Amino acid sequence: MLNPIKLREDFPILKRLVNGYPLIYFDNAATTQKPVQVIQAIREFYEKHNANVHRAVHTLSQEATELYEGAHEEVAKFINAESIEEIIFLRGTTEAINLVAYSWGLRNLNQGDEVLLTLMEHHSNIVPWEILSKIRGFKIKYVDVNEDGLLNYESLEENISRRTKLICLTHVSNVTGVINDVKRVVKLAHDYNALVLLDAAQSVPHMPTDVKALDVDFMAFSGHKMLGPTGIGVLYGKRQHLEELEPFHGGGEMIRQVSYNPQTGRCMITWNRLPWKFEAGTPNIAGAIGLATAIKYLKRLGMENVKVHEEELTGYALKRMAECQKVTIYGPKDPRQRCGIISFNVANVDSHDLALFLDSYGIAIRSGFHCAQPLHQRLGLPSTARASFYIYNTKEEIDRFIDVLKEVEQL
Repeated sequence: MLNPIKLREDFPILKRLVNGYPLIYFDNAATTQKPVQVIQAIREFYEKHNANVHRAVHTLSQEATELYEGAHEEVAKFINAESIEEIIFLRGTTEAINLVAYSWGLRNLNQGDEVLLTLMEHHSNIVPWEILSKIRGFKIKYVDVNEDGLLNYESLEENISRRTKLICLTHVSNVTGVINDVKRVVKLAHDYNALVLLDAAQSVPHMPTDVKALDVDFMAFSGHKMLGPTGIGVLYGKRQHLEELEPFHGGGEMIRQVSYNPQTGRCMITWNRLPWKFEAGTPNIAGAIGLATAIKYLKRLGMENVKVHEEELTGYALKRMAECQKVTIYGPKDPRQRCGIISFNVANVDSHDLALFLDSYGIAIRSGFHCAQPLHQRLGLPSTARASFYIYNTKEEIDRFIDVLKEVEQL
């Protein structure tokens, strides 16, 4: 079992006072805090090993390359990918989804084709497809969400057809915390010869994730939501798909050879092998090292323990929040159906005003649409406040949170 009190010693920022109160950080769905192990690993790279990766033969470059490629290995093992050839480092989930949209979608989606999205998707898994549909002329269909925030699987079955080429699905809603039945969606998609792109930004950091068991074709997630630094993320793709794709970015590193032909006046280009053909230019080496260190930290804790801890916190928070007379919680009430994310409102209090009031007591939550405006529209919500938990959060922090919520109710 996790001991959050002991873990908190690894997170310097949690010792801060905010507005004179001990910081209570409940904005983990937006980004998590970083342990000293990650901070030190990044510092050590710059102090001892800083050089560009690949090609150079000097010692520092060889050390940097070993660390960088080792980070790919850590990620591959963490999600049970076949090899590092299936692991592409990018800036985050958003860029990973855009890679699939423009490297796969631009060449495989045409008029008459259809892409299925859900109304609970993050804007990062909506906007690229809406942009691309205007270029390529394919149709986007949206799968409905039930009033309790759960995915409407009947709507999915009604909308899928032989025209469906891709289903884009979030593993966990960043608004309601709902955990979708990915295996069910993947089986249905593959029965129709469609591919599945999974947005795992809110799942990989919080639960065991096995890409072979899920059988997804592509999966995207971000390092900063799992104790790692910002500016580093991952696209997993089945090797057979990645081999067929053209690069998303062009430049150095992603080529094997560029040769000028004086007869044609053109350059002939041969792409690099996987995964490097998708990692153009100087990569975020320090970010990759930081992500690998974060993964090692989580592996020591055990992802099943992480999941159990969050489930206990969520269940406790749901029970305590039910004591509040003016608080409305969105999403399922069963903590086993959701991750550690709770969106809510207090009657007659704007979500931003609520967030500011909580901040005056050192409690950090999110407010607004959480980059998921269609879901808010579907549920008839102007905006919501969101509390989200992680490994270093405690029941005592939730108790303090409830005390302040009850104070809000008295205003």
